[in-house]
Amino acid sequence: MKARATVHSALDVERIRRDFPILSLKVNARPLVYLDNAATTQKPLQVLNAMQGYYTLSNANVHRGIHYLSARATELYEDAHIRAAQFFGAKSMQEMVFTKNATEALNLAAYSLTQSLRPGDEIVLTFMEHHSNIVPWQQLALQRGLKVRFVPIQSNGQLDVHVLDEMLSERTKIVGVVHASNVLGTINDVKSIARRAHKAGAKVVVDGAQSAPHVKVDVRELDCDFFAFSGHKMLGPTGIGGLYGKQELLERLPPFLFGGDMIREVHATHSKWNDLPWKFEAGTPPIAEAVGLHAAMDYLNALDLDRVHAHEQMLVFRALNGLAKMPGVHVLGPLDARARTGLVSFETPSVHPHDLAEVLNAQGIGIRGGHHCAMPLAEHLNLKNGSARASFYVYNSLSEVDALLAGVKKALKLFG
Repeated sequence: MKARATVHSALDVERIRRDFPILSLKVNARPLVYLDNAATTQKPLQVLNAMQGYYTLSNANVHRGIHYLSARATELYEDAHIRAAQFFGAKSMQEMVFTKNATEALNLAAYSLTQSLRPGDEIVLTFMEHHSNIVPWQQLALQRGLKVRFVPIQSNGQLDVHVLDEMLSERTKIVGVVHASNVLGTINDVKSIARRAHKAGAKVVVDGAQSAPHVKVDVRELDCDFFAFSGHKMLGPTGIGGLYGKQELLERLPPFLFGGDMIREVHATHSKWNDLPWKFEAGTPPIAEAVGLHAAMDYLNALDLDRVHAHEQMLVFRALNGLAKMPGVHVLGPLDARARTGLVSFETPSVHPHDLAEVLNAQGIGIRGGHHCAMPLAEHLNLKNGSARASFYVYNSLSEVDALLAGVKKALKLFG
């Protein structure tokens, strides 16, 4: 960790916090300590101002007219695609489809990819997956006679890749995997998983909602076929996310939604689809949200995601060490801060996670308690009540970690 810190200077948290007006709020007469970033992140002024600027100076529909405002809105919207392609290492904006969130992106991939599958074909997922990367495959499998299999998790919070190797066969058509778990914090070796899956002839769909905000992602380096993300988890607005897809695959896949703008020609008996990425973007898109997402990616680029990840590791290291000293607390996931993103989930058998969250809320501290949209994982780990989750980001400090630890101690004492 020391060597890493000498390469990447620490984030100036005090300066960063000035960009987030909401962090000055008081909750129950206490300073707000926001530790629910895995659910959604706060938005800096740069994002809020960019969106207001769009509405006040450039508001019009895209791809609909030749007048000044429409041309300006179209330019901003397409520039956001270009920035997203650059941010994730895609070849071009043609490989970057905007959706309303990662859930819609994963549904798009699932619907389009399963169109060509036959009964008996297999989809391999993992027990780490968010519901968004389970339910679409599950429901389509039920409709089309497909089989869904799950890779188990080892006691150290890592996937059992040896079981994955045993599962892969010529029947495997799709491998869906989360890049970083929203419960365990585990960062999976997607590049290795993709290599194994491709050797078996399967396509790889990655849920990147929890990795995109925290680590540098190069989709070509990972060699995944599809990669989904959500803007609101990476300092951007709600209502926008995206799906990266290899261009040759997107060109072959059928659209997920139909209507305006995703067509080139419409006749009474048939239609022809538009070019990428518009082929998958039916109707009026989230234009202002795309402008906000562009600003959020610029903000993260200026911070440098390597420095962001190093900062989060420092916070997680402090949290892990503090929680490890508390009797009656069981930390989930890898105990090495270097193996995870900036979140820590833990079980307190004597205190229900909702009760723990309420005690912390009384002290102005916001965490998440429950199953975190990952009920199969909770069942796999025998977590009857789920877990408590504290998730950190660029504006969180060591003093806020200490406040969390003090709050957990107080809850344990109250319910002990």
